Amino acid sequence: MNPKIYAMIPARYGSTRLKMKNLALINGKPMISYAIQASKSSGVFDRVIVNSENKIFEKISQRYGCDFYLRPTSLGSSQAKSDSVIYDFMRNYNMADIVAWINPIAPFQTQDEISEVINFFLKNNLDSLITVENKQVHCLFKGIPVNYDKEDLFAQTQDLEPVQPFVYSIMMWKTEVFMRNFAKKGHALFCGNFNVFPVRKRTELIIKTQEDLLFADLLMRTLENSNDDLSLKYDEIIDAN
Repeated sequence: MNPKIYAMIPARYGSTRLKMKNLALINGKPMISYAIQASKSSGVFDRVIVNSENKIFEKISQRYGCDFYLRPTSLGSSQAKSDSVIYDFMRNYNMADIVAWINPIAPFQTQDEISEVINFFLKNNLDSLITVENKQVHCLFKGIPVNYDKEDLFAQTQDLEPVQPFVYSIMMWKTEVFMRNFAKKGHALFCGNFNVFPVRKRTELIIKTQEDLLFADLLMRTLENSNDDLSLKYDEIIDAN
């Protein structure tokens, strides 16, 4: 029997760095709409549900044809922890075997990539997962080299072991495992059999500031509205040789 998988799209009305970012327009559409449409089109979810403390997102949910859950206002503040938001959602939708947090601040995440992440989770029998980026750069943590040796020759970046910053475009959990760990420890993001999934370059663009938003709007308009050839091109000097 196939597990019931719910997509939960969190949409806090307030935002510290970028006011009402989920409703900010990217190529003429509210940012959250991209997560809703990609989730619905992926074909891997039994339900797609926007989760917010503000009823304004109920209208957005109706517009784009998904469900809406009004969470407690206490879970809409900047102090609210992700673990608590997930636990509250799972308590109210305990018929879901798996819950996937589809982040609306990753508007370039495609339906195909969402499907790949879900299938990876199922194939590897995971209990929890977070998306990451594979970044091959020299890194320090508190002044200490992470993936290179200062006593060796300066390594080429393509030879470095990649670091994996979290992208958070998708986080997901088995409901039973998450709730059991949360009840026991008060947190459960990394519960049970945990793994990561590296996403594509465009998905790594996470909207947190106005600068991020303006760049995303420009890129989305270029990708969706341009009739130009976007394939790789080289200087004409190559043809002369």
